[in-house]
Amino acid sequence: MLINRLSANSSSRWLHTTAGARYFGPCKTAEKTFDKILVANRGEIACRVIRTAKKMGIRTVAVYSDADANALFVREADEAWRVGPAPTSQSYLNVEAIMEAISASGAQAVHPGYGFLSENASFVKRLDSAGIAFIGPKEYAMAAMGDKIQSKIIAKQAGVNTIPGFDGVVRDAEHAVEIAEEIGYPVMLKASAGGGGKGMRIAHSAQQVREGFKLASDEAQSSFGDSRILVEKFIEEPRHIEIQIIADSQGNVLWLPERECSIQRRNQKVIEEAPSTHLDAETRRKMGEQAVALARNVGYNSAGTVEFLVDKYRNFYFLEMNTRLQVEHPITEYITGFDLVEEMIRSAAGLPLTTTDQNAVQINGWAIESRVYAEDPEKYLPSIGTLSKYQEPRSWQRENDVRCDSGISEGSEISMYYDPMICKLSTHGPTRADAIATMSHALDRYLIKGVTHNIPLLRDVIASADFGAGHTTTGFLAEHYPQGFKGHRLTAETATQLAAVSAALQCIRQARESSGRAADHIVVLPQLKDDG
Repeated sequence: MLINRLSANSSSRWLHTTAGARYFGPCKTAEKTFDKILVANRGEIACRVIRTAKKMGIRTVAVYSDADANALFVREADEAWRVGPAPTSQSYLNVEAIMEAISASGAQAVHPGYGFLSENASFVKRLDSAGIAFIGPKEYAMAAMGDKIQSKIIAKQAGVNTIPGFDGVVRDAEHAVEIAEEIGYPVMLKASAGGGGKGMRIAHSAQQVREGFKLASDEAQSSFGDSRILVEKFIEEPRHIEIQIIADSQGNVLWLPERECSIQRRNQKVIEEAPSTHLDAETRRKMGEQAVALARNVGYNSAGTVEFLVDKYRNFYFLEMNTRLQVEHPITEYITGFDLVEEMIRSAAGLPLTTTDQNAVQINGWAIESRVYAEDPEKYLPSIGTLSKYQEPRSWQRENDVRCDSGISEGSEISMYYDPMICKLSTHGPTRADAIATMSHALDRYLIKGVTHNIPLLRDVIASADFGAGHTTTGFLAEHYPQGFKGHRLTAETATQLAAVSAALQCIRQARESSGRAADHIVVLPQLKDDG
């Protein structure tokens, strides 16, 4: 049964969010788009879409599960509809309940966010049949690019570089061995459907192919309901670099500067930056042009991302296309000034992009995103519980140089039912060194209590010499923390500093005890001097 309630927007939180959310400037849309849109998602991405919709003067509808009844995104929407109990299959993946909410609320369009129904072509077809606009690509483009085997064939037809491999369906483990020996080891076995690092195995021998085929196909069946596996050459020392594209229904397609997403755990991104330290202008242009060619080949509209693997010689190969808004889109917004959600809404409403001139797309500075998770940073196990203390970092040296995309507040629950991401913490600066320094400062001032989190790992990576030098590959975390992250290792210098601070604090304590009152002693820590 659907339950509707008008949201009493959390004014203090909303004012804080909008006051510091000029990462992409004011609204660029004067034309009429939609009166009301429904956001078929939860958490930070629901808050993110609501933010732009309000900027554009569009009323918003949230859908929520029982576990999210008091969530921030529910409070920030203009109205909210219950769609089921906590499990995703009964709520955020419950197409019937969401269709009922669309009908009952009078929403004219649906933004899917990422995950859940965002790449479900059948859902898009249902919306089309009901006369509801989908704020994303058309059904055909989504279906074509959602299948890794089919998308690779389409990419080849569009003249996009592809990884050597087998284009058809792999029959069984022995067939996979035959293909692997023809391509040459090492090879990657991965699920034809889905993503997120599931159903993927690297094999360096025939035995590893046989073992990996069974594990990958079983995992693919469990995660996506599709056990098909493809086999392709594994690129050694690879970097994961992706090109953001935006397109409208009038045939305009632009490519935006790349994001590097090489720092991953279990094939899931942890730290991203834009642009990449690895690309030169010529390689960037070629990757962008191939991404546009692929989009045009399938009649793509809306925002999308073409992912590539890039080797140490800057050879690049098509990996897949994500037909949705990416998790890491904030750093692209930082360096380009585009509001990607606004561009998606315009496209769905039949309007052209805010600019159709590729030459108008420029790189402004550098941006880095750290994904803050409620998890054990050693074994990457989720941590659930209540956020007893929660305080996000603020801008530091420049207005809006720190951006927090979150869907929680103090007292929020990190649930066992959903992804444990707390926040996408992004920083921006004129140079990469500035963005790194701001990220370090922000991580040091992020207060989270009540759950275990991965900020110590993020801080260690950001401070590492290899990250500072831009020496990153998809094997970064495994190579730097082969036994898992055990905590920060003090250098001789930092150990001496810590000892000095401890000694100073001990002297203060003794002085207070001997005087019998609170003495006016002040310790100025070096890393806090810039705060005044």
